Amino acid sequence: MKRAFFLGIVAAAGVLVGTAGFIASQTKVPPEAIQSSVIRVPELIETAWKLPVAATFDRNIAWQTNASRCGPASIANTFRSVGEEEKTEAEVLDGTGLCWTGLCIMGLTLDELAGLAKMKTQRKVTVLRNLTADEFREHMKRANDPARRYIVNFTREKIFGAGAGHHSPVGGYLEAQDMVFVLDVNENYKPWLVETERLFSAMNTFDGDSKRGLLLIE
Repeated sequence: MKRAFFLGIVAAAGVLVGTAGFIASQTKVPPEAIQSSVIRVPELIETAWKLPVAATFDRNIAWQTNASRCGPASIANTFRSVGEEEKTEAEVLDGTGLCWTGLCIMGLTLDELAGLAKMKTQRKVTVLRNLTADEFREHMKRANDPARRYIVNFTREKIFGAGAGHHSPVGGYLEAQDMVFVLDVNENYKPWLVETERLFSAMNTFDGDSKRGLLLIE
């Protein structure tokens, strides 16, 4: 069904139905589950913030402005980290025709997010999907390369036990611990560390008919 068909239904019901970014408030993850499901050991988080790519974010994440806009927020934060001109959600979306209601109705898919990034940068933008676990780990190792930025599209359900699809930048990889630093753009979650295998499991899922995956900007 076309997304436009749902616009009136969504507005009237006040319910957000997510493809890539979100599902209704019924899938909200309790605060205690957020805290207990990922790693936030202060020493490890401090180490993660000092990784080469994470450091370019300057410990400052501009939170998504509503539940549907994790994709544009991820692009905006990533662009800011590499010095692009469009550094806010509004600047990233301006002139694209996307999310014109203020909401990204049904969210943005990984392919749509790639298209949005390509509209606003001359950098190479690549969608990576159907990765094996070993290929994913190799990409996470390369997430510490300052010339590369990754955005991961995953489902929260596999990590937090509830929730829907989401986009967030990858801040880097702690190889000794085999953990990925996810710069979550949702203020309720904030940045967190997770075992590489668990993040792969959450990414290696379907968003409608398409597999989730990584967006690489270099």
